[in-house]
Amino acid sequence: MKAHLGTIVIENIGGSGGAIGVQTAARAQPDGYTILHAGASTHITEALLNIRPSYDPMKDIAPVSGIAITTFAFIVHSSVPVNDLKEFIAYVKANPGKVSYGTAGHGTLNHLCGELFKLLTGLSEMPHVAYRGAGPSINDVVAGQIPMVVPAMTNQVYELHKAGKIKILAVTHDQRIGAAPEIPTVVEQGFPDLVAQNFIGLFMTSAAPKPIIDQISEANRKLLGDPDYQRLLVSQTFVPQSGLAPEAFRTYVEGQIERWRPVVQRMGIKLE
Repeated sequence: MKAHLGTIVIENIGGSGGAIGVQTAARAQPDGYTILHAGASTHITEALLNIRPSYDPMKDIAPVSGIAITTFAFIVHSSVPVNDLKEFIAYVKANPGKVSYGTAGHGTLNHLCGELFKLLTGLSEMPHVAYRGAGPSINDVVAGQIPMVVPAMTNQVYELHKAGKIKILAVTHDQRIGAAPEIPTVVEQGFPDLVAQNFIGLFMTSAAPKPIIDQISEANRKLLGDPDYQRLLVSQTFVPQSGLAPEAFRTYVEGQIERWRPVVQRMGIKLE
């Protein structure tokens, strides 16, 4: 964005699954100098799971522009004798109570994907193991400490698959992703309702004037029009989102929240 907006300073604000960073951006001066880089985890979790949400993701934060989406992956240790989701379902049913799956944490979108998979396939006997982040869960599946995890589909996950340390059974997208074209989708394996997108985009305080929001959105649109930048995103397992304008991006985010609402209600998952 530097070429379009000038100097950019990155400030990583951790804590509460990204909620502290969102609150910081929501309280920022509406002058256009504080932009939030966030996505599905900060919006869907806060909107649907938290009993006492610390912010309203659609009122306190204004969607500015979409950047890209990522998918999730169902991966197993290389020793698990399955090669696709249907074989894995049969394996779990043949070993009731013995097969668990891990995610980056309780209430994450990874967790929702795993629980949705259980709902759609009747695998109620597969317990969830919540890790403190994706890294530890991936390390454990590589080490064979847990048979399956549901991480975001990243270059790291893909490289582990190519090295034979894990097996990627499917990605949660409706199309194969450019960086890993040989990996099948959940749709191809008969699970169209398991499509799950982890969107990433730009947001800012809802108090920001529309001309400022439009300026940031236009800068992102120009950047996403750069073929080299698009190739970079694709090579990192992202799917570019073509720089959605503010209203289109708001509609998309609202749609993603509503897509998960009935699923969360059926699961009964809540965060204190």
